[in-house]
Amino acid sequence: MPKTQHFTFLLIEEFSHLAFSCAVEPLRIANLVAGEELYSWSILSEDGENATCSNGTKTVVDGGIASIPKCDRLFVLSGINMQAHASRPLLATLRRQRALGTQIGALCSGAWLLAEAGFLDGSEAAIHWEYHDSFMEAFPEVNLVRSVFTVEGKFITASGGTATADLMLHLIEQDHGHDLSVSVSDQMVYNAVRNSTAEQRVSIQSRSGMRNAHLANAIQIMEKSIESPVSPSEIAEEIGISTRQLERLFGKYLNASPKKYYMEMRLDRARKLLLQTEASVTEVALACGFKNPGHFSRVYRTNFGVTPHLQRNKIG
Repeated sequence: MPKTQHFTFLLIEEFSHLAFSCAVEPLRIANLVAGEELYSWSILSEDGENATCSNGTKTVVDGGIASIPKCDRLFVLSGINMQAHASRPLLATLRRQRALGTQIGALCSGAWLLAEAGFLDGSEAAIHWEYHDSFMEAFPEVNLVRSVFTVEGKFITASGGTATADLMLHLIEQDHGHDLSVSVSDQMVYNAVRNSTAEQRVSIQSRSGMRNAHLANAIQIMEKSIESPVSPSEIAEEIGISTRQLERLFGKYLNASPKKYYMEMRLDRARKLLLQTEASVTEVALACGFKNPGHFSRVYRTNFGVTPHLQRNKIG
């Protein structure tokens, strides 16, 4: 019988309830499907009484930061206004846990708190897209990535929402095998599980439109032209700016060139079609602007680490 792993979730005031549910439910379902207790967990808050999430509901907790149990992983889970909740006692507790050798991770905006504690300098980190600009300004020594989660460094991080479920499914697969991870995702009716190389996608308005109309228009053109891609110069001409201006906008707001971002958009669409439809690989390639299926397969494998044909038989 495998050893039960114990996870501790430290809920920070105004935490994301969605991220919390996506963290705990895969563990519960893994126990259910396996028919044994593979995972157990504790829920803590700073005051040890309850934690209020961003939607206003309160969660009763098992204890406070002074009583963190011995655990296999400690996850810091925050949401909005995380800067205001980076208290001295909280940061001191995290540093103490690190000194004890506890494996620490962060969910949603939790990477901000780990960075505030000085843990992430020189390391990769993922955080909810809404905080990218402010995070890069506050913590320039951290290698912020657009991935939905990171698992390569000492501190694993997930960007929030369903990305938390992606991370937990990854850990379940790592601990107990691919078949259990698939069974858990099936129980969740979650058939588009992402691996750590997948990037966060949000609406045009949310990721850029409210800040820059030219960028929003450029992305809109890209999304409408996935089957027949247009060049950056054509996009720039259509929205009335120079190609150089377009390059600067994508670099400033999305940390990518127009060409790279467009390719990632097309590959992301291809992945969804492969996972969610019965279209052939050739049909998917054509639908995403790749006239040569061989070229599509090579680019897809480079980006996702698996060929289009194998993608349907692999989660992540």
